[in-house]
Amino acid sequence: MKIRQNDKVMIISGKDKSKIGKVVRILKDKNKVLIEGLNKVKKHVKPNPYKQEQGGIKDIESPVEASNVKVVCDACANPTKIGYRYTEDHKKIRFCKKCDENF
Repeated sequence: MKIRQNDKVMIISGKDKSKIGKVVRILKDKNKVLIEGLNKVKKHVKPNPYKQEQGGIKDIESPVEASNVKVVCDACANPTKIGYRYTEDHKKIRFCKKCDENF
């Protein structure tokens, strides 16, 4: 997966289309990402007196399929594809395919 934690991404399909957020967590086994403040769903929660939690309806963030997000480049501020290249000291780095800037 070319998306990493703390990347700025844009959702390209679904109810939150064209919204930008930061990746909080990556679920590699399910091929999904969790984005801060986006794709909120309602969850009904029972009260738990042992943890001092109240019951009710909570808004939680739901994971988004990784194919439905694109990384936003900091330099050109556009959603872009990610490419890889190697430096002279054989380190693998990511770069923006639109403006050729390193991440």
